[in-house]
Amino acid sequence: MNDISPSPAELTVLKHLWAVGPQSARETHKVVAGPMGWSPSTTRTVLTRMVQKGLVTKADSHGLAVFEAKVRKVDLIGRMIREFTEDVLELRGPLPSTAFTNSDLLSDDEANDLMKLLDEERSE
Repeated sequence: MNDISPSPAELTVLKHLWAVGPQSARETHKVVAGPMGWSPSTTRTVLTRMVQKGLVTKADSHGLAVFEAKVRKVDLIGRMIREFTEDVLELRGPLPSTAFTNSDLLSDDEANDLMKLLDEERSE
């Protein structure tokens, strides 16, 4: 798994790509431009950097560049949670199983997968 953490802006793009799947830079821009205040060139620059960092992939489809999240949502979120709970909060034990209930980002299955991932890594 890629160990590069996304910036807050990159995380916004990843959340969009996780939700809708592969998108062109223009399609991505239509969604993230408002909240981020980006110009189209900024969106393209962020996507290019994300490809270089290994966070997204770029493929050509009928002459159009299409970007897709390369990192799995559960894997990246699990790593970010582990880093935060261990490095910032200095927690070493398991998280409560209700920690991800009612998440708008995670489905119930993804929340369960995330808890399993975190529990497995804490027991190692």
